[in-house]
Amino acid sequence: MTHRPRKRFGQHFLVDEAVIAAIVAAVAPKPGETLVEIGPGLGAITRPLLQRCGALTVIELDRDLAARLRRAPGLEVIEADVLRVDFAALAAAHGGAKLRIVGNLPYNISTPILFHLLGAIDDIADQHVMLQKEVAERMGAAPGGKSYGRLSVMLQWRYAIEPVLDVSPLAFEPPPKVESAVVRMMPKPAVPGVDAAVLGEMVRVAFSQRRKLLRHTLGRWLEPRAPSIDFDVQRRAEEVPVEEYLRLAASL
Repeated sequence: MTHRPRKRFGQHFLVDEAVIAAIVAAVAPKPGETLVEIGPGLGAITRPLLQRCGALTVIELDRDLAARLRRAPGLEVIEADVLRVDFAALAAAHGGAKLRIVGNLPYNISTPILFHLLGAIDDIADQHVMLQKEVAERMGAAPGGKSYGRLSVMLQWRYAIEPVLDVSPLAFEPPPKVESAVVRMMPKPAVPGVDAAVLGEMVRVAFSQRRKLLRHTLGRWLEPRAPSIDFDVQRRAEEVPVEEYLRLAASL
């Protein structure tokens, strides 16, 4: 029985064999590794991953697709909203092994998923994710451009981000209206003294009004917290490098 893509789940199924092969080659899974695939859909990437590693956990919200996937030997199927999955608990259930995350992320919630995974980064070995190309560009953007923003700072704080390949809409059924890209994300050690909650609030405030100088946003936020701190607020948020945001957060 064919499965009709469901709009409410943002379903676009990958069908291009060359793209599938390129993604699997980039992941390079090995037996014994703890792989977790987000949004396996019809199993285009699932099957070749499973052939390489022998066992795989998949997270699928669509109950019909989850039922199909359960028929495959070696698959552990978690039927759930990925934003409610406890990845630290999942790692613990696999003996404390670090997770290798793979996924064609639903584009309508890709940013929340990335932030959710960021919260479990200490239990993650690496991530290979496909998402809207515009989001991929924002993730790895350098300071000074329009793409550089809150997402750039918060992800580059804990990940080295590397583009893997661009993917045409024609690689999917049905084709999305946007270009896609696959990105490799390698966790980095935490920066000493940086509190995630403080950094998150600080960066959110800094980028809350991008066109204004920081003295109107972050400057006012800093006044009661660090009135004498040496930080140039006569700039816009997009002009401040990640390292400078981290130093400021550490000083708080």
